[in-house]
Amino acid sequence: MFLGLAYEDWMVVFGYVVMIVILGWWFKRKVKTGGDYFMAGRKGNKIMMIANALGAGTHTDQAIVVAGATYKIGLAGIWYQWVYLFVTPFFWLLTPIYRRMRYVTTADFYEERYGAKLAVAYVGMGMLYFAMDLGLILKGTGTAIEAISNGQMPAAAIIIFIAFFFLAYSVLGGLVSALFMNLLQGIFILILSFLLIPFAIEAGGGLSAIKAKLPSYMFSFVAPHEVTLFFIIMIVINGLIGIVTQPHSMVISSSGKTEKSCRMGWTYGTFTKRIATLGWAFVGVFAAALFPGLSEAHRELAFGVAVKNLLPTGLVGLMVAAMTAAVLPVCHNYMVSGSALFTRNVYKRFIKPELSNDKELHVARIASVFIVLAGVVIALTIPTVVKGLILQMFLTSYFGISFYLGIMWRRANRGGVWASVAVAFLTNLLVGPYLPFGLNLGVPYQIAFFLPAGFLAMIVFSRVTRPEPKEKLDAIDALLHTPVGEEFRLREKGIEVMYEGSSKAEEEITDVSLEERGHSLLLVDLLSLRKKFSFKKYRVDLEGFGVALLFVLAIFAVGLLTAAIA
Repeated sequence: MFLGLAYEDWMVVFGYVVMIVILGWWFKRKVKTGGDYFMAGRKGNKIMMIANALGAGTHTDQAIVVAGATYKIGLAGIWYQWVYLFVTPFFWLLTPIYRRMRYVTTADFYEERYGAKLAVAYVGMGMLYFAMDLGLILKGTGTAIEAISNGQMPAAAIIIFIAFFFLAYSVLGGLVSALFMNLLQGIFILILSFLLIPFAIEAGGGLSAIKAKLPSYMFSFVAPHEVTLFFIIMIVINGLIGIVTQPHSMVISSSGKTEKSCRMGWTYGTFTKRIATLGWAFVGVFAAALFPGLSEAHRELAFGVAVKNLLPTGLVGLMVAAMTAAVLPVCHNYMVSGSALFTRNVYKRFIKPELSNDKELHVARIASVFIVLAGVVIALTIPTVVKGLILQMFLTSYFGISFYLGIMWRRANRGGVWASVAVAFLTNLLVGPYLPFGLNLGVPYQIAFFLPAGFLAMIVFSRVTRPEPKEKLDAIDALLHTPVGEEFRLREKGIEVMYEGSSKAEEEITDVSLEERGHSLLLVDLLSLRKKFSFKKYRVDLEGFGVALLFVLAIFAVGLLTAAIA
C-alpha cells in the first residue's frame, strides 16, 4: 500500500499515464499550422467528432456533482447534467451554422458581426469561462481521488499533477491530438460511468434491498426541493440560450470535414454523455443507501467513498485512471480553444497583426500553458463545484442572446449587444443572492427575470441605434447560406473564407445549390420561414432534428424504466 492505493492499482495508473504521454507526443507530428492546432485542419470524420464531443463535454467533476446531488436529493440531481438533454436535438440545427461561418473561434463571429470591441469582451468572458471550468474540473477530480486514498493524497497535489500530466501530452498536439486521443478517452469515460453499479448492487444485497433503505423520492426525477419541476424547466431554457456561446462550442462543432460529420459529432457524442450520466446518478443514490452520513457540505465525496469501498484492488487503479482520462479531453479542448481566443482575437488583432504560422503556433502553446495555470489557481481556491457550475450557466447566457439574434435578425447591432449583456447581468445581480440588497429569489427565478430582460434590451436598443454596415451583414449572410463544399460560390462573390481546411460537400456539386436540395438552415431563416418554408428545402434539418428528438425520448424512457425497476 502506497499513498492509500495498493501497488497493483499504481501499476494500472502508471501504465495508463505512460501510454497517454507517448500517444500525445506521437500525434504532435501532425501539427503544422495554427489552423491544425486550433481546428485539426477540419479533418474530423464522424467517429472522431462523436468521440471529441463526448470527451470535450464529459469530465470527472460532472460525475462528482451528479453523484453528490443524487446522494442527497435522489435521481433529480441528474438534471445538473441532464440540463442539456432536451437541448441536444438543437445541436443538429446549430452545428452547420458554426461550420458554415468558417471561423476559428466564436470571437471571430462577434468581431465580424458586431465589431472588435465586442470580440474582446467575448474573449474576456471566454477566458473566464475556461479558467472557471478548468478549476471546477480539477477541483472535482482532486476531491474524489483524495477520498479514494483516504486523504493520503491531498487534493491540491492531485490537481497539480493532473495539470502537468495533460500539459505533457497536449500542449504540443493541439486539437489534432484531441481528436485521436478522445477515441481512447471515450472508452475510459464509459468505464467511469458504469463500473461501480454492479458492485454497489451486490454490496447492497440487490436492488430491492437498496430501495427499501431509501425514501421513495430518491427514485424520482423531480425532487421535493432544490431540483423542482420549475428549476428543471428554467435551466433547460437557460441551457439552450447559453450553449451557443460556450467558447469551446465552435471547436467541438466545426472541426469536421463535412457538415454531417459535425452534426453527428456534437449531437450523438453528447447523447452518449446523457446515457453515461445515468450511471453517475445511480452511483449517488446507491451510495446514499450503502454509506449514509455525509453532510450536505461533503456530499461531493460520495463518488470517491463509493470507489474506495466497493471496488477490488486493481479496479480502484483503473477507476483512478478513468477519472484522469475524463479530465484530459475537456482540459485539452478548453486549453486549445482558450489559446485560440487569445492568439487570434487579441494578440494578432491588437499586438502583432503580421504573425506567421510558426509564430502563431508558438504563441498559442504559450497561451495554453497560462490558461491551465489559471485553472489550477482557481481549483486550489474554490470551496465547492456545484455553485461554480450554476455561475457558468449564467455567464454564457448573457452572450447567447446576441448570438441567436445575430444570425436571425439583420437589425441586431453592437449597441443592442452591450445593452443586452449589461441588463441581463444587472438583473441577475438584483434578483440573485450576490448583493446585500439582492432579492435572492433562487436560480429558476433568476433565469426567468434576466433572460427576458436581456432579449428585450437587445431588441429595443438595436432598434434605436445605428445598424451594422450592410457589406458586413451581406458577407455573413453569404457564409451562412453557402453549404460546406461550395466555397467556390463565396469566391465568386468576393467573400473571404477565414479558414476552409479540408472542407467536403455532402452531395455532388451541381448547378443547383445544396441549399435548394435540402441543406437550408431553419434557425438562420427562422424569422422568414413563412415565406421560405418547404420540407424539401429544410429536409436535412427537419429529419435530423426529428430523429434526435426520438433519442431524447428513448434516453428519458430508459431512465424512467431503470428507476422503476430499482
